[in-house]
Amino acid sequence: MRSRTFHTNSAEETVSLGRELSKELHGVVLLIGNLGAGKTTLTKGIVEGRGVTGADDVSSPTFTLIHQYGDAEPVFHIDLYRLEEARQVESLGLDDLFRSGGLVLLEWAERFPELLPAERTEIRLRAVSEDGREITVVD
Repeated sequence: MRSRTFHTNSAEETVSLGRELSKELHGVVLLIGNLGAGKTTLTKGIVEGRGVTGADDVSSPTFTLIHQYGDAEPVFHIDLYRLEEARQVESLGLDDLFRSGGLVLLEWAERFPELLPAERTEIRLRAVSEDGREITVVD
């Protein structure tokens, strides 16, 4: 496994980093960080970098749980924050999404490690100042 750490100083820089990372991401990606750490901001760049929609069209799926961007090579953005039990997560059909061939971005999935595939990328985000973020990619 390799680990790389990046620092961004604004939301725009975080989106830009997401665009760059989008070129190498595949399969299942965990986005790990506290509320306000920049998970959705990074996702905006990843989705835009994949060419499936613009960054302004990306929003947090906190209440809808799953957003799909694009059809031919979809990006699934999933937020498990509001779910409390593994059975609730299982009802979403994540296994089908994991096998779909699309990029699956999961927020708050670390709360349900037993449901996650072993082969995955983890992106850890941490606020280091009001606009500054430390972003570590482990793949």
